[in-house]
Amino acid sequence: MKYTVSIEIALPRERVVQMLADPAHMPNWLRGLVHEPLNGMHGYVGTESRVVMQMGQQAMECTETITRREPTDLHGIPKESVVHFDREIVAKGIWSAVRDRFTEAGPETTLWVSENEYRFSGLLMRLVGLLMPSAFRKQSQQHMQDFKAFAEQGTDVREAKG
Repeated sequence: MKYTVSIEIALPRERVVQMLADPAHMPNWLRGLVHEPLNGMHGYVGTESRVVMQMGQQAMECTETITRREPTDLHGIPKESVVHFDREIVAKGIWSAVRDRFTEAGPETTLWVSENEYRFSGLLMRLVGLLMPSAFRKQSQQHMQDFKAFAEQGTDVREAKG
């Protein structure tokens, strides 16, 4: 299963990328997700992290590996450049690749495009992939909307829960 989601954020690209790269901000916008680096430096190629995703009553533990970050230095990126941030996520019965691209949509606006690919193994996970493809897309879009609200207005998903 493959899908692409995108969102425009009313902040300069360099600021958006810096905020996304800062692990201290993750709890502010990653709803239902625990992210703990196992080795390496957060956000850099080769870094592995333990990720626990909460989807309703179900929790799934995965390992995330950063596979691409270009450029590696995020300061002073030329306007016409695209920032690439790719990662692989593996769990029992699921392999996923996420390829995020950040481009300048305007002087104070960033376009974030996220290409997502999932492969399922085992009968149960294949059924989940066949019966619930929209759930994966909705969760990706929700994370992007939560980040946008946090980046632009300081909205924290932990406070929004109620």
